[in-house]
Amino acid sequence: MKIFVIGAGQVGATVVEALHAEHNLTVIDLDPARLTPLAYRYDVATVEANGASRRALADAGVGSADLVIACTSRNEANLVAATFARIEAPRATTVIRTSNVEYIELWREGRLDVDFVVSSEIETAHAITRVIGVPAAVQTDVFADGQIQMVEYDVTDRSNPELVGKPLRECGRIPAQSRLASIIRRDSMTIPRGGDVILPGDRLVVVGSPQAAQAWGELLAPGGGKVEDVVVFGGGQVGVAIARQLLVQGIGVRLIEPDRERARRIAEELPDVRVYQATGLDPDFIERERIGQAQAAVFAMREDARNHYAATLARVHGIEFTIAIVHDAIAQEVYEHSGVDVTVNPRQVTAEEIVRFAHDPRTQQVAMIEGDRFEVLDITTSPTSEYVGLRFRDMPIRGAVIGAIVRDGNAIFPRSDDVLLAGDRVIVFTESSRVADVEKVL
Repeated sequence: MKIFVIGAGQVGATVVEALHAEHNLTVIDLDPARLTPLAYRYDVATVEANGASRRALADAGVGSADLVIACTSRNEANLVAATFARIEAPRATTVIRTSNVEYIELWREGRLDVDFVVSSEIETAHAITRVIGVPAAVQTDVFADGQIQMVEYDVTDRSNPELVGKPLRECGRIPAQSRLASIIRRDSMTIPRGGDVILPGDRLVVVGSPQAAQAWGELLAPGGGKVEDVVVFGGGQVGVAIARQLLVQGIGVRLIEPDRERARRIAEELPDVRVYQATGLDPDFIERERIGQAQAAVFAMREDARNHYAATLARVHGIEFTIAIVHDAIAQEVYEHSGVDVTVNPRQVTAEEIVRFAHDPRTQQVAMIEGDRFEVLDITTSPTSEYVGLRFRDMPIRGAVIGAIVRDGNAIFPRSDDVLLAGDRVIVFTESSRVADVEKVL
C-alpha cells in the first residue's frame, strides 16, 4: 500500500514506526529536524513541504496514494490536507486527526468530506475508562462491542500463589472464558503451553470475557474491586472527555480545574460532575475535600511535571490507583518507576487507531501493546485460509495465538477441539513483525 503521512510529530512518527516495514511510506512535514530521523531510521521517503498545500501534495506524488493520513497537531491543516488529497487522489482513503468536537459531529452527519476522523481526546478517554473498568490492568482494549477484552497484567508477589510458580496445566484457578495469550518476561515473549510457569515480574496478555478479565484481575491483584469514585485533575479537552465517559459508565466523578471560567463552564456542561476551582496541588485542599478517599485519580493536566507531582501527592494522601496522561514518551518511564500505576499517551492511542486503516480490509481493529512490539488484531477469516476447517489443537503455532472468535455475533473462547470456520472474526495476538504474515494466513 502507498501511504502518505502528513505530519512527522509524535503521532506521525508512531504511525511510521508501525507501518514502514510493510508499506511504501512518504512523510511530509515542514520541519527537517523531524523528517531526518525518520528517513534515517526507517528508510522512508520524506518531503519538506506544507502538507496543507495542494501544489506541494501534487509535487510529492500524492495522486498515486492508497491512503492519506493527516495527523499534524493542527486541526485545520489536517482537514485542508485531506481535502486537497481527495482532489488529487480521489480513490485514496483519507484519515484525519482532530481535537475539534465540531469536526467529529460534522463527520458523523456525513457533512465532512473525509473517510475517517480520529480524535485524540476521545481515544484517550476510552483508553482510560477501559483501564478503570479493570483496575488491576496495565492496559486493556475491547473488541466485538465489548464482548471480548484484551488485558495486560503485571504479576507481583501479591498475586495468587495458586496461579504463580507452578506449571499452567496444574493451575486450577485459571478463569473460564479466557485464554492466556502470552507471557512477556523481560525482553522475551512466550506463547504459553501447559508446562510453562508464571513468575513474579512477568507481564501477562489475556484475552477473555469482561467477567473473566475481572477474575484474572482479582487473582493477580487481590482486593482491587470495582471503581465507583474517580477524581480527574485537569479540565482541558482530555479531562472533560474522560469525565464524560466515566459518567456514561455510571462512575461518580469529581473534577479539579484551576481556571475559574473554565471550571464554571464544565460545571454547566456536566451537571453530574462535582467541579472544584483549584490547582489540586494544595495538601490542605486535598485533606479538606477528602480527595484521598477516592478509589482512583486521573491526572490529565497539560504538563507532565505537574501530572507527576500531583500523582505523587495524591498517593501520599491515600489514593491507591493512579492513572496519568503522559505527553512526552521519555516521561513515561519516570512515571512508572515512581509508582504511577498506569500511563496513557494520547499520541500513542491516536496512532493505534489510525494504524488500523493500513491493515488488510478484513482487519476491523488493532491494539498495539508494549511500545508496538506486539499487536492484537480483530480480523475476519477468509474462505481460502489454511486454518479454516482445522481444530485449534491442530493449528501450527507461528508466533501467534487466537484468543477468541466471534461467530454469528457471539463471542466464543475456543477449546482445543473447536474448529475455525470461514467468516469467523478472530482476536489474535502476535508480534508486530509478524502481522502481515498472520493476516495472510487467515
